[in-house]
Amino acid sequence: MTNDLYDLTFTTNKGENVSLNQYAGKAILIVNTASKCGLTPQYEGLQSLHKKYESDGLVVIGFPCDQFAHQEPGNDTDIAEFCSINYGVDFTLSSKVDVNGSKAHPIYKYLKKKSGGLLGGLIKWNFTKFLVSPDGKTIKRYAPTVLPSALEADISSYLARS
Repeated sequence: MTNDLYDLTFTTNKGENVSLNQYAGKAILIVNTASKCGLTPQYEGLQSLHKKYESDGLVVIGFPCDQFAHQEPGNDTDIAEFCSINYGVDFTLSSKVDVNGSKAHPIYKYLKKKSGGLLGGLIKWNFTKFLVSPDGKTIKRYAPTVLPSALEADISSYLARS
């Protein structure tokens, strides 16, 4: 496992390979998402954060995941269409990933190792959020029920220091 978040990559829902290195110097909000979950309306709050802070250096990335009660059954195209039509999402979405288990995406392995959590590092549910500081070193983890708007103070503080 790498010791540097910026060494990791992911594939967008459009099939593009993206290195997190391109976000060095920016705050990154990484969220495992699902479109059939009681927390799905958080997409609206995530989009709001994206619009409000994008020009200040915030990057929001959604990682659709179907590991929790089969609440993300669609394919990448279905997910993108749902998010766009229902919540106006235009922040980056990855291809569907696992966040727990042996097939967990390397970004999630890294985030869980660096931030821990009450469940021994496991992701508990959809919409677990990770806020990464612009230097890539500090990672704050937020429970699924924490609304995106509750992250604004931490986002502002990260952006003010960058």
